[in-house]
Amino acid sequence: MKKLILLLTMLISVGAMAADGGFLFVTFNSEATPMSEQIYFGLSQDGRHWDALNGTRPVLISKLGEKGVRDPYILRSHDGKKFYILATDLSVHQNRDWKRATHAGSKSIVIWESTDLVHWSEPRLVQVAPDDAGCTWAPEAVYDEQTQDYLVFWASITGSDNFAKQRIWACRTKDFITFGKPFIYIEKQRHVIDTDIVRENGKYYRFSKDETFKAITMEVSGKLMGPWETVSQFSLAKMTGYEGPACFLLEPATDGKPATWCLLLDYYSKGAGYQPYVSHDLGGGQFAPVSDFKFPFRFRHGAILPVTDSEYSRLKETYGEQGSAK
Repeated sequence: MKKLILLLTMLISVGAMAADGGFLFVTFNSEATPMSEQIYFGLSQDGRHWDALNGTRPVLISKLGEKGVRDPYILRSHDGKKFYILATDLSVHQNRDWKRATHAGSKSIVIWESTDLVHWSEPRLVQVAPDDAGCTWAPEAVYDEQTQDYLVFWASITGSDNFAKQRIWACRTKDFITFGKPFIYIEKQRHVIDTDIVRENGKYYRFSKDETFKAITMEVSGKLMGPWETVSQFSLAKMTGYEGPACFLLEPATDGKPATWCLLLDYYSKGAGYQPYVSHDLGGGQFAPVSDFKFPFRFRHGAILPVTDSEYSRLKETYGEQGSAK
């Protein structure tokens, strides 16, 4: 067990854990019902062909705050002992007033934790945004090697500038219970939302939805706090109508073969859900569309976690067609 934890820690520290068992997808379904804006699980052995777990029913349900959750993110703790799911506290189904959602919405995120991916804590609602925030959208977290804590980040607009634009705010935590003071992490000319960060070969890569260009941007840095530089050759920079970038290591590098990375983009403007793009050179920013991904329903803004063989088996056994919501 100690050797497994050490191996997981080493893999997590480089931000590119290879999956010997498969992948877990956390997502939400739609705005159709109160239950469709909850946490759904998908499972895949190859990261391309996905099955819905729990009979295509939500696995985790929030009755806190706005009684709905969207944009979930899942991560394995740096020591490999826990898993955390963070989600936006928002129900569009129950209130379709987007001005209220942005100007008078939740200042908190919803958090679950687990030691095995099948037994989850009760959700907790934690304020991370500043007191004058109008919303707290699409939270994610990444371990900071320099400071040895987690950088948690999300999108908010605030009353201090009359809700002029969305910025990416951030704070720090060591345990996902106590959080530091929020600060502005990313600011662009116009709105910026939906940031996702991965790491490879000592460099961080950051994808965001930037309304300055109304497209997904890609940046690179040696440190989480920057400075960040635009990846000028990013091949998807001119596509519009996409949001919720989710990048993950699809296949690790092997002798004579580079790693394969997948960038999923939620084609929200067409209501088409996630569309896959792959790259064999993450730093080069060259991604190409592929057509061999299969989803059981339209996966929306979410995240992917590589899992071990035993974790895969446990998830399948617990949340198969006869599995019940936890």
